[in-house]
Amino acid sequence: MEYNRPHATATWGVMATDWEAGVDFPRLIKERFEKAQASVKATGLGAVLCFNFDNIRYITGTHIGEWCRDKMNRYALCPCEGGSFLFDPAVPAKRISSPWMEERMEIPISTMLGALPPAMKVEEGFVRQIKRVLTDYGVEKEPLGVDMMELPMLRALEKEGIEVVDGQQAMLDAREVKTADEIELLKQAAGMVDAVYEDIARAIRPGTREHELVALANDKLFLLGAERVECVNSVSGARGKPHSHTFSDRIIQPGDMVFLDLMHAFNGYRTCYYRTFICGKPNKYQIEAYETCSRWLSDGIDVIKPGATTADVAAVWPKAEEFGYRNEDEAFLLQYGHGIGLSLWERPILSRRFSFDHPTEFKEGMTFAVECWCGAEDGSGAARVEEEIVVTKDGCEIITNYPSDHLISCGLPGCEVY
Repeated sequence: MEYNRPHATATWGVMATDWEAGVDFPRLIKERFEKAQASVKATGLGAVLCFNFDNIRYITGTHIGEWCRDKMNRYALCPCEGGSFLFDPAVPAKRISSPWMEERMEIPISTMLGALPPAMKVEEGFVRQIKRVLTDYGVEKEPLGVDMMELPMLRALEKEGIEVVDGQQAMLDAREVKTADEIELLKQAAGMVDAVYEDIARAIRPGTREHELVALANDKLFLLGAERVECVNSVSGARGKPHSHTFSDRIIQPGDMVFLDLMHAFNGYRTCYYRTFICGKPNKYQIEAYETCSRWLSDGIDVIKPGATTADVAAVWPKAEEFGYRNEDEAFLLQYGHGIGLSLWERPILSRRFSFDHPTEFKEGMTFAVECWCGAEDGSGAARVEEEIVVTKDGCEIITNYPSDHLISCGLPGCEVY
């Protein structure tokens, strides 16, 4: 596979120094909040209340570790005027670690995902807290956007007379185009996966199990500085057709195609990055599957530039029936693209399932992953390749640099990686 777009590398080291500019984290925090606040104003909201961990980080520049994700006991407010407000279990620590938040912080009130039962009426204290802060900002009578919320909390806000509307769209609007610092962090995160794939290529051999590759990837990513490894898909042999989207303890055997997807976060910024290998030498069906998958991916990448749309990419991809699926619903995640940043799936979404009816125009500074799949005709496996893209002023750059121009053979004497 030969792309007609340049590959890009991270500009700076991952550690801040006094002799290179590097990522400017104060600027990153400031610019993200300014974009979010502008979006809140543009959508006519008084504020957006965020429970989504990535939205909280976007508007406050704070984190508490992954243990707190999905527990709904941490939230933040982005008002249309004034600074962001954080509700965090570790406010005393945040006063030291996050001085830019000043005193715009207090302890959250949460049901702990229902662990505190309804009889305790925790939601009443939550509503009093939120209304007081909204009143302090002067927006208690304005619509309140919310990205996600427990049902008892939502009902309590509505009972208090607060108009609750969808706030996630305002946040996704703000996050659609990335700042220079965000793009640099995405490049650094992808560079970490580049390194892991070299270790994986050397670990694939007869007798290695799929989950051992998952363990290797987790270990190496954390050693390199990842703060979260969300998932590692590791799929070999016939498990790849159809795509199972998970790993098992299957033993890899000679002749198996093996594909992996590494999803991790570095300073919050994510990767979604597939590569495919062959244990031993490929047969003609496996070569054909890989080259077909690569061609579909390359054709899609060649379309991407400012002013083009997600429909233009979808138009060069095959129909679901052409690669073995009943319809576009079943094939949704196979010839696919998705925005990537602090979250794994942001805007734009590229798919034949939605993009023709609802095309999204590409803009300079958008970042997303593009991925294609093709099964081998003999049923022996499948190819899955994915690249992460930054839209530039006249095209796009690829920021995932581990080789994908051919099916890499490994694990046996005579292979290129042994």
